[in-house]
Amino acid sequence: MSYYRHRASSFGPGGGLPQTVKYLLIANGVVFLLELVIGGSMIYYFGLVPRLITGQFMVWQFFTYMFLHGGFFHLLFNMFVLWMFGSDIERAWGSRAFLKYYLICGLGAGAFNFVLAINSPIPVIGASGAIYGVLVAFAMLFPNRLVYIYFLFPIKAKYLVIIFAAIEFFASLGQSQGGVAHFAHLGGMVVGFLYLKSDWRLPSFFSKVRDVRYRRRLDKIVKKREQSQELMDKVDAILDKINQVGYENLTEEEREILEKASKELSEDR
Repeated sequence: MSYYRHRASSFGPGGGLPQTVKYLLIANGVVFLLELVIGGSMIYYFGLVPRLITGQFMVWQFFTYMFLHGGFFHLLFNMFVLWMFGSDIERAWGSRAFLKYYLICGLGAGAFNFVLAINSPIPVIGASGAIYGVLVAFAMLFPNRLVYIYFLFPIKAKYLVIIFAAIEFFASLGQSQGGVAHFAHLGGMVVGFLYLKSDWRLPSFFSKVRDVRYRRRLDKIVKKREQSQELMDKVDAILDKINQVGYENLTEEEREILEKASKELSEDR
């Protein structure tokens, strides 16, 4: 159990509950209630079971598994971490970018587990892969925020996430088929890290698109000005010739240049 402290708050994130975090909390809570009512068949059809994906093509499990949980405390821990760390990330990025990141980490964690345990019949459930991705994002955004383990022991967010990553890595090395969830945890962290390092977030992506469009527009303007300057230089030379020998002695090409320059000046006005 942990919490972090910074200038805006003394326990967890300050301010109201962000939209995406709120809807994710509700969705996970509702699905957990359905699990209690329906029972184990939900885990069979909607948990991530690699053997069912390869054998029966249940590809929707890559998405649905992250909303299922193995018990109340499993759900409570994941949702607590989502609320505590995800809220500030959503405020920094915006709701759409945070939701995209969360889902990509969850899907990536599932794919990571699938590839490394492709014949496993054991279901993997829980938002932990996405949650571990959230932890990575928090550590990269706010590396020096203090997180209090069990409300007593302070540690910077960046070091806490490194410790989590090391624990999951060594746990995955010695795991049997019953511990395949460690692959999902690692996958969420790896996918989240690569995603952020590649800077694929929505605001960044759209800003890059805008920058490309702006540069193209600017290049067109510069090119047009250069062409206009070249045209005006030719016009000056032709006007000098007219002063010396008269308009009737111009070539057909020189008359076309004058006409073109006249049209461009009219359009500019």
